[in-house]
Amino acid sequence: MERMPAPEHRAAPAGPLRVNDYDVLAEAYTASNETSLWNAYYERPAMLALAGDVAGRRILDAGCGSGPLFASLRDRGALVTGFDSSAGMLEQARRRLGDDADLMVADLGRPLPFADSAFDDVIASLVLHYLEDWGPALAELRRVLKPGGRLIASVDHPFAIVGLQRQEGREVDYFATYSWTEDWSMGGQTVPMKFWNRPLHAMTDAFTAAGFRISVISEPDPVPEARELFPELAEKPRFLCFLFFILHAE
Repeated sequence: MERMPAPEHRAAPAGPLRVNDYDVLAEAYTASNETSLWNAYYERPAMLALAGDVAGRRILDAGCGSGPLFASLRDRGALVTGFDSSAGMLEQARRRLGDDADLMVADLGRPLPFADSAFDDVIASLVLHYLEDWGPALAELRRVLKPGGRLIASVDHPFAIVGLQRQEGREVDYFATYSWTEDWSMGGQTVPMKFWNRPLHAMTDAFTAAGFRISVISEPDPVPEARELFPELAEKPRFLCFLFFILHAE
């Protein structure tokens, strides 16, 4: 599921709302995601650039959300399967992709319903930072990849998260793995969203422990047209938001 920072985020109150309930936000989130700087002009183009030529490759879109990456990969000739834990987001995906799209409800934190070595690539777009323990999820993604297959992943950049939280007056330790929660408000709905931040070395340790070789660590720029559409970027020649990896299954 793609993370989309928004100006209406606030510290989450205690209450009965279900954490990370994308079913509630599905329609409004999907609409916002289509044109947001962070997703449409930064994260998705970076993921597609890292994926490169995918024609004929069997790709698993892990946490596919409403399917924008699925659609782009399929348009480039890939054979794509997608899963998400949110039935509401998958409903949005089917509207985009059609009823014949290979989509299912599944949870990245649990065993996946796929055979060993079933995929050439796995795309994990802004999903790992929802998990406290990356070990089981990475083990499953390694299992379903062919030997030498790629895991292409994006996550919240730990330097960016810590920097923003320190600016807000929070006492946070970059070297700790810790959770943080904020409200996402859109479409008249507000949902508390919980994420896990961890230092870069904890990420790379988890990848190698799961049997991946780190091939690329990327900190890209937005696409050039973003600077025309979002004038606020003129004040930020470079910025950090997400961190990208290409990992190969050993």
